[in-house]
Amino acid sequence: MTQQEVYIQVKKLFFTYPDGTQALKDINLEIVKNEFIALIGQNGSGKTTLSKCLNGLYKPTSGDVIVDGLNSKDSSILQMVRRVGYVFQNPDHQLFNNTCWDEIAYGPRNIQLSKDEVKERVEEAIQVVGLPEIYHREHPFFLSKGLRQRVAIASILALRPEVIIVDEPTTGQDARQSREIMDFLKSLNEEHGHTIIIITHDMPIVGQYARRVIAMANAQIIVDGSTADVFTQADMLRKTFLAPPQITQLAQSVGELGFNPGTLTVDEMTGQFFKLTN
Repeated sequence: MTQQEVYIQVKKLFFTYPDGTQALKDINLEIVKNEFIALIGQNGSGKTTLSKCLNGLYKPTSGDVIVDGLNSKDSSILQMVRRVGYVFQNPDHQLFNNTCWDEIAYGPRNIQLSKDEVKERVEEAIQVVGLPEIYHREHPFFLSKGLRQRVAIASILALRPEVIIVDEPTTGQDARQSREIMDFLKSLNEEHGHTIIIITHDMPIVGQYARRVIAMANAQIIVDGSTADVFTQADMLRKTFLAPPQITQLAQSVGELGFNPGTLTVDEMTGQFFKLTN
């Protein structure tokens, strides 16, 4: 990994809340452009705190977060969020304008872009998220949760960040809605070049979409690697109180038959089955 490829560097990061709770302890991390990362761990492990340090909402108690050459300690929140966008678990927590158009335009207007530039950014973001025209002048709260989430993502996209962090993208959504939002994030990653970080407890989603997993426990990163490699480290995963997807556990339980213990999806398992039986 060359220095030129690294977009985010985290060095000896500690973060302590005003009440004395130490949320992050000696975090060291590098994130390269165009990754698709799952940040996992039980509630209170430090995932959300780390994410908010990455986009400047929180400043380190000690250590450094360097994004695109900018140290968060010396940079404004506005400078940081233009590089790392954050979509809350509940999109309603970041929607406050009277129309979807104004919601998406808020960021570009806030950084004092010209009227034409704002229009260009909004139209670009709307096209990327696929928001139907009938909703452009609608109040966001009249939309379904899936569409509200797209509006929230579009409001981040309008600032053109390199990195987009999405907190629990599938919570409260059924299987179809979960697949739609994850396929959309995948398209942002593969077709539009955004680095995607999802915070999630949904291990099948991690197995299907993430190429890298960062697992946290007790305010520290305990394992960081490819999704397949992390899912084979059962002892480490137990510390997060999470387990690999059932299909991965099945492959591991019959590994002596020749199945790959790092199997992530049903399609992978099926392919291996046919190879082994033919």
